[in-house]
Amino acid sequence: MEERKLRVAITHGDTNGIGYEVIFKTFAEPAMLELCTPIIYGSPKVAAYHRNALGIQANFTIISNAEDAHEGKINLLTTFDNEVKVELGNPSKEAGLASLKALERAMEDYKKGLFDVLVTAPINKNNIHSDSFNFCGHTEYIEERAGEGNKALMILLNNTMRVALVTTHLSIKDIAQNITEEKIIEKATIFHKTLKRDFRISKPRIAILSLNPHSGDGGVIGKEEEEIIIPAIKKLSDNGIIAFGPYAADGFFGHGTYEAFDGILAMYHDQGLAPFKCLDTGDGVNFTAGLPIIRTSPDHGTAYEIAGKGIADESSFRHAVYLAIDVFRNRNNYDEPFGDPLKKLYHEKRDDSEKVRFATPKPKA
Repeated sequence: MEERKLRVAITHGDTNGIGYEVIFKTFAEPAMLELCTPIIYGSPKVAAYHRNALGIQANFTIISNAEDAHEGKINLLTTFDNEVKVELGNPSKEAGLASLKALERAMEDYKKGLFDVLVTAPINKNNIHSDSFNFCGHTEYIEERAGEGNKALMILLNNTMRVALVTTHLSIKDIAQNITEEKIIEKATIFHKTLKRDFRISKPRIAILSLNPHSGDGGVIGKEEEEIIIPAIKKLSDNGIIAFGPYAADGFFGHGTYEAFDGILAMYHDQGLAPFKCLDTGDGVNFTAGLPIIRTSPDHGTAYEIAGKGIADESSFRHAVYLAIDVFRNRNNYDEPFGDPLKKLYHEKRDDSEKVRFATPKPKA
């Protein structure tokens, strides 16, 4: 019997932004429905408004439950019935509430196992903020709702690089005090695991950036490199993780050193994402690593300035769907050898997984 296609849950994001436009444009390509079954968590009325305002062909099937999703169709799951005023290009609390309702329903369905991966359209962090959403963004919300005690790691990636962050949505004045040896080791360890499991890189090389200009210049500009970052790199190496650094961010990106690594761990948001977006070719994706749920999103925001004009580029969103599917398959392939009910034959404190996966049984005497 042929297995069903992967079910990709898609939250519609801020209803005054470009969410519906990039979703519809992505699935206007017939081949996308050969890859997966999309389930848009949103509003048929809002979707129809965007479709008419944009003047594009976008047929969708309205469903009430994810179990009813049809293969070969764009499924739109109704997350609320009330009227929502759509003001394309204008932020509003009403649009924020609509994006939150879609997220909440998607989290409920994830816990029921009704879809395989999640792709989120952009939200406005200010509009969505409420008693029900007291988070800095999608990453923190999803970690709380679906992390099962695991810590999330934000990774921005494209065909050229993968950039992860030690700290995410923090004020600049709070960054230094939040850079600790323990946190660097924690984030680098999650990064190492996701590079192996989700991206199937057997021996990932991770570059770790400095916090201060010129890597602190031997303590003249700052001591975090000598007192925190270098000791963390040494401990990572002792734990079998191939980590190098710390590298000053300007020269690291300016001289193309990033091309020699499988992953880059930046200390804070703009240190990693500013050069990433400057070097991005339009296929950038935000991936929430480290959690049981597979969640991706495009690396752009609500783009109010072009909402409703029909000129939004869907490339990033399409790659977010591709990545979610690839990670799902990679995880299944990586985890498959561990599903054997027989007890492990080998155990090694540093990394028993590689022993189990690649050891050759000794012949019987």
